Amino acid sequence: MSKQKRIYGLIGYPVKHSFSAAMHNAAFKHLRERGEIDYDAEYRLFEVKPQDLGVFLNSLPEQNIYGLNVTIPHKEEATDFIKVDEKSSYLRQIKAVNTIARKDSSWMGYNTDIPGFSRHIKEYVDPLAKKVAILGAGGAGKAVAYAIADSKAEEIIIYDIDKKKTDDVIGIIKSLFKDFNIKSVDSIERLDISNKDILINATPIGMKDTDPCLISEDMLHKDLFVYDLIYNPPQTKLLKLAKKANAVTANGLGMLLYQGMLSFKIWTGKDAPKEVMWKALSSQISTP
Repeated sequence: MSKQKRIYGLIGYPVKHSFSAAMHNAAFKHLRERGEIDYDAEYRLFEVKPQDLGVFLNSLPEQNIYGLNVTIPHKEEATDFIKVDEKSSYLRQIKAVNTIARKDSSWMGYNTDIPGFSRHIKEYVDPLAKKVAILGAGGAGKAVAYAIADSKAEEIIIYDIDKKKTDDVIGIIKSLFKDFNIKSVDSIERLDISNKDILINATPIGMKDTDPCLISEDMLHKDLFVYDLIYNPPQTKLLKLAKKANAVTANGLGMLLYQGMLSFKIWTGKDAPKEVMWKALSSQISTP
């Protein structure tokens, strides 16, 4: 076994809430015990402030880092420091990378959020021909919008307090999916959620107890599917309110699993042990 430990991890700000370390370290331990990898590896959480991102990413070789996941607020800025797989050249366009891997002397960028989200949401509802409202137009919002458009939804209505971000998402989706029906609105009320099939929260609002609920109870209805990318806490104020309205709900824990499995395969070349990773994730959940 190699003496020098291979380091993987998550960069973001903040990251203390993340369950990723438990999931990936369980997977590395499982593969080592089965003899499928012959090196020691550890997944760590790296809390990196936005102004320190460039310095951190330029120091990866010295830290013996072989791969990273990228979360808020670095998903867009990280694309400036890496190459994008030619097979996924659209990532340069959507500018939202959540996985970085060392490939020879280069750092390659991927987005496992897109297939991870697509796989998980389809366990509940197929976005095909559905009307979808999205909260948030950052890196996660871009990945969600791409996945929904790729699933041939009928329309996407998106809201973000930063209009430039929504304009960027609309431009990207329209360039990648010709004639797709996507538009932004200037208030949450104008998302017209009462006439939507799916509502997705792709903002970090809901992670803190002090966060407000962006959606009011009268907007929700029983025929709506409400998906919150936040998984910690497992029941955000939005999901609690949606359940009260008898809507079907899901948090982002399944998405975390599926994107993590894809990241693991990119880094190691080995199939990720799904049950091992899910057990590790589930053990992190504190029952409210």
